[in-house]
Amino acid sequence: MQSQSDAQPVNKAALFASLPDEWAHDLMPEIQRLLRETKQKVFVLDDDPTGTQTVHDTNVLTEWAPTALRRELENDDPVCYILTNSRSVNADLAVALNQEIAANLHSSARLIGRPYTVISRSDSTLRGHYPAETDALADAFSTQPDGVLIIPAFMAGGRYTIRGVHYVEEGDALAPAAQTPYAKDAVFGYRNSTLPEWVEEKTEGRIHAEQVRSISIDAIRAGGPEAVAALLGDLRAGAVCAVDAVSERDLEVLALACIRAEAAGKRLLYRTAASFAGIRGGIPLRPALDPADMPTMAEHGGLVVVGSYVRKTTEQLAVLLASGMVEGVELPVEELLAARDSDSLVASLIDRLTSILESGRHAALHTSREVVVGEDDDSSLAIGQRVSQCLVDITRGLPLAPRFIIAKGGITSSELATGRWRSSGRGSWDRFCRVYRSGNPIPAAIMPAALMWFSRATSAMMRRCSAPWRSSLAELLALAISLLSVRLCV
Repeated sequence: MQSQSDAQPVNKAALFASLPDEWAHDLMPEIQRLLRETKQKVFVLDDDPTGTQTVHDTNVLTEWAPTALRRELENDDPVCYILTNSRSVNADLAVALNQEIAANLHSSARLIGRPYTVISRSDSTLRGHYPAETDALADAFSTQPDGVLIIPAFMAGGRYTIRGVHYVEEGDALAPAAQTPYAKDAVFGYRNSTLPEWVEEKTEGRIHAEQVRSISIDAIRAGGPEAVAALLGDLRAGAVCAVDAVSERDLEVLALACIRAEAAGKRLLYRTAASFAGIRGGIPLRPALDPADMPTMAEHGGLVVVGSYVRKTTEQLAVLLASGMVEGVELPVEELLAARDSDSLVASLIDRLTSILESGRHAALHTSREVVVGEDDDSSLAIGQRVSQCLVDITRGLPLAPRFIIAKGGITSSELATGRWRSSGRGSWDRFCRVYRSGNPIPAAIMPAALMWFSRATSAMMRRCSAPWRSSLAELLALAISLLSVRLCV
């Protein structure tokens, strides 16, 4: 395993070519069979709304009262997502929230008599409240987990873990995660790309790098589920285990081994990105939806809401605004933060947006691009919450229904969606796009901020579209803002 000092950008094709061949057999049918046989329910606690980008036909809860959890335990679905949005709050609140969910899950599952497992889904670029959330879940359950698995690989986003190093795809290269802009996050920054050293850094030395177990790509591909199950069997007393993965098949091997280990009595807790969560729940990838499956839209213009400030989002926003297909309306963050009362600012932006949408044009409501941070983590989070709430106030204050709403950035998306939709995933527009259905009449797309490949994804969407959709390039361009996952709540 490489040390952090040795981790350097590498050529993706060359590194992938040096790896053993994938496990040859499709394991999804066996995963699904065991889930039916054991009746185990997978609950995915999603710290922002982008975690469902790899699943379909799946319920997403925005509440976790015992009655809601009992309803999910009583149905036959193998997996349920709970949108916590905990990445937008401080660590103390995230801990309390996870403890509450864990307590409600435990009591509800005992009442119903159904086994379950929990996945703490977070960011594929290693941002989020780790280890606070997994510690809170472990403490809240009646039995300490034997192992806590760290699985940040997310194939659709170009995030891979290879021999302990977590990489982010950048063009033809793979960059160690700590050498990317995500590692400089004002709240969740980090210095290490090698997962054992990242664990030591995030636990502030409570868990040393040499104590972190590993499941290597070599073990997964050469040994298959039996070899991985043996490694899981050696986990004891909450041992942290970092897992390699380069493909969905690698994660199938891991998921099947985990299900078998848990059926044999092993207690596992998972900290993962989006790819593993769906596979562990027995949800296979599915072909893209046809344009006929997309919702009927109103006559007003559509609204894009951009709260994310990461570099990729800024680049994509510039392309969108330069295209002339949408009209930009900026929320000046410095002015918002300086104002005692933001009502007049909100009202003026609502008026501008209403005028644009009434004319049938599309609008992009976006924050100013300068990054504003606080004196510490809590104050930085508070700034983000105030900005997100202002975007929500503006959107909900519109006197008309936009043709669609697209929210860019996980926290922004959650603030717009929470409490408005109890959605079930319908399918995929392409491998980057999620389509949802719910009782809300306005189509709404939700996507993460850390995205790439704008032009390529847009072109692919245009080629796929039938004639009625080709006539509205602005919608295609807006939908393609998410180059990894758009989820339409319809």
